[in-house]
Amino acid sequence: MPVFRHAAALAAVALPLLSSTALAVPANPLFQASPLPYQAPPFDKIKDSDYVPAFEKGMADQLKEMQAIANNKAAPTFDNTIVAMERSGQLLNRAQSVFYGVYSADKDDAMDAIDSKEAPKLSQHQDEIYLNPKLFHRVKTLYDNRAKLNLNAEQAMLLEVYYQQFVHSGAELNHADQQKLRAINTQLSKLETAYNQKLIASAKAGALVVDKKEALAGLDDGAVASAQKAAEGRKLSGKYVLPLQNTTQQPDLASLSDRSTREALFNQSWTRAEKGDANDTRQTIAEIAQLRAEKAALFGYPNYAAYTLYDQMAKTPSAVNSFIRQLVPATAAEQHREAAELQKAIGDDHQNFTLKPWDWNYYAERVRKQKFDLNQNDVKPYFELNTVLTDGVFYAANQLYGITFEPRKDIPVYNPDVMVFEVKDKDGSPLGLMYFDYFKRDNKSGGAWMSNFVGQSDLLKTRPVIYNVANFTKAAPGQPQLITSDDVTTMFHEFGHALHGLFASQTYPTLSGTAVARDFVEFPSQFNENWAMDPKVFAHYARHYKTGAPMPAELVAKIKKAAHFNQGYALGEIVAAAQLDMSWHGLSADAPRQDVDQFEAKALNETGLDVADVPPRYRSSYFLHIWGNGYSAGYYAYLWTEMLDQDVFSWFQSHGGLTRENGQRFRDMILSKGHTMDYGPMFKAFYGKDPEIGPMLSHRGLLPAGK
Repeated sequence: MPVFRHAAALAAVALPLLSSTALAVPANPLFQASPLPYQAPPFDKIKDSDYVPAFEKGMADQLKEMQAIANNKAAPTFDNTIVAMERSGQLLNRAQSVFYGVYSADKDDAMDAIDSKEAPKLSQHQDEIYLNPKLFHRVKTLYDNRAKLNLNAEQAMLLEVYYQQFVHSGAELNHADQQKLRAINTQLSKLETAYNQKLIASAKAGALVVDKKEALAGLDDGAVASAQKAAEGRKLSGKYVLPLQNTTQQPDLASLSDRSTREALFNQSWTRAEKGDANDTRQTIAEIAQLRAEKAALFGYPNYAAYTLYDQMAKTPSAVNSFIRQLVPATAAEQHREAAELQKAIGDDHQNFTLKPWDWNYYAERVRKQKFDLNQNDVKPYFELNTVLTDGVFYAANQLYGITFEPRKDIPVYNPDVMVFEVKDKDGSPLGLMYFDYFKRDNKSGGAWMSNFVGQSDLLKTRPVIYNVANFTKAAPGQPQLITSDDVTTMFHEFGHALHGLFASQTYPTLSGTAVARDFVEFPSQFNENWAMDPKVFAHYARHYKTGAPMPAELVAKIKKAAHFNQGYALGEIVAAAQLDMSWHGLSADAPRQDVDQFEAKALNETGLDVADVPPRYRSSYFLHIWGNGYSAGYYAYLWTEMLDQDVFSWFQSHGGLTRENGQRFRDMILSKGHTMDYGPMFKAFYGKDPEIGPMLSHRGLLPAGK
């Protein structure tokens, strides 16, 4: 059932079926596969008013398809049951893929209303399918007799995934517990939708408004111009606006020399969703946490973390917590060393205040300049966005995998900022379509992500149509589109996800491409980050936007020398967030509803980290990953997959590095596999042994190389 592959779609389901007259909406472009290349969405024809009819007809159609499968009088076979379910729901899948793709990146008020209306129906729809006893009986019959079915490896995995999904969705619960589950799922879908909407609104409202240019001292001219343009966009003439990104720390904190402005910006970020207004998320997440614990208890699990980790590479909360604990000692020691170094820098600056979180990045940048003579403003002129994309991201992919990219100006887009490229395989054959939407907008969710408008499937004869989205600051008109080194990393990261989707080679959509566990899906993306600093790749894209001159060798040397700087902070904020996530989802069903502030303070105090100076990357109230993006009890995945990626990168380094042979091996053994085999054996087949944490710590500079 490919309709349920998308995380955004998991929020929702069964509505009352509409009459045939109500469903007969003429010329709805979502009602049939797009005639455009690769079935790319016809954004020039899709209107907001098309979504609800497509959702509702899509759900009605899929329920009919599922009922036909369930009522089939013929004995269940893999084709008449599993394959039939894989073919079902194509209209609904198309509608959700397009709607949630645009909703996250370029939503309007009408789409908010659609999401609020349809999310509970989509959740109910999912329950109608997974709690259908006849349907489950057919799946279970096949699963119990799977050894006799002569299935190939992909078919066997698909059958196992379906069986687990049915069981994990309540198919074996008694009727009373199934009714409880339906109610919980519906309520969760409403709360998660409300949370997402509150968070976008709170981030917009939380932007720092500055009256005087002097308060922005330290920002370069381009950043000041962007702040002025952001204010004009809000009709705040004569003022300056610093919009919030989704993380606790804000990029401008590294440059702002006015401490009161730094503190104000940090506090706007830290309290964005805790203002006691309509956008305050605390009550919402307390309810979500409690309902998730209750849901886990219905299945006999002690907490939601245990319930949700069943199909991950880590498998259990104890495995996750053990992994995180291995990171704490070295990280905490480095944090304390760094904090002392920054406090000294404050004294050297003839200041007598105590280091606070809003001071960290500003003084870290000063120390970086002193220790390594590295100024980020010296670096940015060498990182022009389009050059980084074509001569960096695309070039690395070509060198590793032989693929090429051609701009497509004829493909309609949902926003004028979006760029589209056709991707050709090493033999020139068509591989897929890529959309890039890089710039911050007030109506865009925070962060960066990848997903599909169309997924790859040999069964459905579809090739991937993929998008990368980010939140870079758009340059003022007439200014070059320069980006930070972090932005460069983000571009390589999200394109690593794209490669995972582009190289998908599965028959069945449920197993295709990035439809893998959370603690595996970030592995290809984080692995791809390594090529941003590969000497051959870096020299190809790091060129001055005016002259085209390569970055001077001495500046490159400074960047490499400074690579391990501030790693106590960089790793610590992620470890703290991962532990906060596990604490929330370690609650039992009999625990009372939590006071969010008290719970968070206690959980952070127990991390063993310096959270006073290094707050978590995401606070509970704006932790979109775990409350609205499907990463509940899964934020550790970024750390877990960093371990995997550094293991594999160490393998690359010891086997010749950036070569077509190595790239092809990685494509064949990892990127093209989707979820066709268990993750542990897949990884071990490539790496030669089980994952180990040493290369990751060495990469972070927290462990001597080779230890």
